Amino acid sequence: MENRFKDRYDAGRRLAEALKPFSDREGVIVLGLPRGGVPVAYEVARALGAVLDILIVRKLGVPSQPELAMGAIASGGALYINEEIVSLAGVSPRDIKIALDKERRELVRREALYRGLHPSIQIEGHTVILVDDGIATGATMHAAIMALRSSKPARIVVAVPVCPADAAARFKALADDFVSVLTPQPFGAVGQFYAWFDQTSDDEVRQLLKEGREASS
Repeated sequence: MENRFKDRYDAGRRLAEALKPFSDREGVIVLGLPRGGVPVAYEVARALGAVLDILIVRKLGVPSQPELAMGAIASGGALYINEEIVSLAGVSPRDIKIALDKERRELVRREALYRGLHPSIQIEGHTVILVDDGIATGATMHAAIMALRSSKPARIVVAVPVCPADAAARFKALADDFVSVLTPQPFGAVGQFYAWFDQTSDDEVRQLLKEGREASS
């Protein structure tokens, strides 16, 4: 198997192959984590004949290393803090509050931007497949799972194109099912497993959601 994806759409198609047991099942919802997870989720939903929606999650970056997640927040008020990283990075309670205030504002902005007048899909009793373009620290996915649990889905499936082996073991315990196309060791960053890994734009997210809604209506 190739150990690199052309782009997020290629990753989504390959991930959909691994999710074939969920194909054409009633009550399956695919939730992409914006922005990068949405193109992947779009291909998964299309291949499985499932409903596509989003779950907004915002990473809380360490002030001195914004790319390093010390936690995350998600739609519905879920908050996850990685106490180990907070301690190792010397992050203060004030630093956490500043990051929380900033990312909560951004979460509200993105909810309005991506959803418009479309309400979120009711997921109680449904099988939910949570999709991102990869997992590094796992903070955003952890917050997403916490947010979903309160909505009482029948099953939570975490599905990503790539993640480190230790993350795979961790999320198998947190979710009902876990699927990853690649689990390389050693693992550097998600982007190194993509030939093309430019940022997904807001316009692209909105267009994919629009196409997803039209396909399932």
